[in-house]
Amino acid sequence: MPLDRASPVPLWAQLEAELRRRVAEGEFARRFLTDRELVETYAVSRHTAREAVDRLCADGILERRRGRGTFIRQEFERPAGALYSLFRAIEAQGAQQTIVVRNVEECIDVAAAEHLGVPPDEPLLLIDRMRMADGEPLAIDRLWMPFRLGGPLLDADLTRGVIYHELAARTGISVVGGWERIRPTIPSPEERNALGMPDGTAVFTIERLGRAGQRRVEWRISKVRGDRYSFVTTWDPRTGVDRIPTWQQRTADA
Repeated sequence: MPLDRASPVPLWAQLEAELRRRVAEGEFARRFLTDRELVETYAVSRHTAREAVDRLCADGILERRRGRGTFIRQEFERPAGALYSLFRAIEAQGAQQTIVVRNVEECIDVAAAEHLGVPPDEPLLLIDRMRMADGEPLAIDRLWMPFRLGGPLLDADLTRGVIYHELAARTGISVVGGWERIRPTIPSPEERNALGMPDGTAVFTIERLGRAGQRRVEWRISKVRGDRYSFVTTWDPRTGVDRIPTWQQRTADA
């Protein structure tokens, strides 16, 4: 829609409202207009175009990605308290998921060994991966398991999502339950830089203990961007029952 130059409303405010309308109607799903395209389309100055876009960025509707342009800001949701994986939640919302393997090695980790219920000097397998959504970092996922169980995963393709499938195929071990704990934390400088997060932004730290029967198989810590991800619960005033996640949640997926 053309802007009304006779209106007392500033051009940048008119442009902001017009762009907000187009976003709400589902335009720009994969790419937003460049500043130059806005200038040419709406016959406004570059300053006016940038002012409108900056306002939408400040409201969390758009985001500028250095070297890539401006995009609709995506926020991924996951039902809390459900047997649901981060991997599936992202793909269900139409984003392309990829995984970057940062490190796979045999190691000693006293804290992880304690959670796994093994001696502190027992060799463990560490799998450190980065989960990406549409090419943008979303989560750091670190998993430890006794090396005597997980050693066959050293040469597995761990970019395909669910580690449990590879573990079952190579060792016959099936992770069938466990618990999760979710809490907000401040990421380390290394984690913040790897995730491309601004200063002062928290992450969701998801701790998971996976079991095969009564045997502890994995200890996992995932750091998920708090500015791109949210957990959702439901409530019903007719029953007075809220579905609120407890600190211990059963889980059967990865």
